[in-house]
Amino acid sequence: MSDEWVVVFVTYDPIEADMIKDLLESGGITVVLRSSKVSPYPVNIGKMGEIKVLVSGEDKETAEKVICL
Repeated sequence: MSDEWVVVFVTYDPIEADMIKDLLESGGITVVLRSSKVSPYPVNIGKMGEIKVLVSGEDKETAEKVICL
């Protein structure tokens, strides 16, 4: 697996992020979700509300195809 993680999707909805993560993982793609949110403070404004879906560089093309379907 590549050590490089790349962003393939950005959302502000944690349910959408989890659905995309589950979809990609069901196809054998390892996924990491990253967010700047601080749990006691549910701020959803600007960059603080972003949830990034990351995959390894070698899975980027496949992940993007799956997400676009």
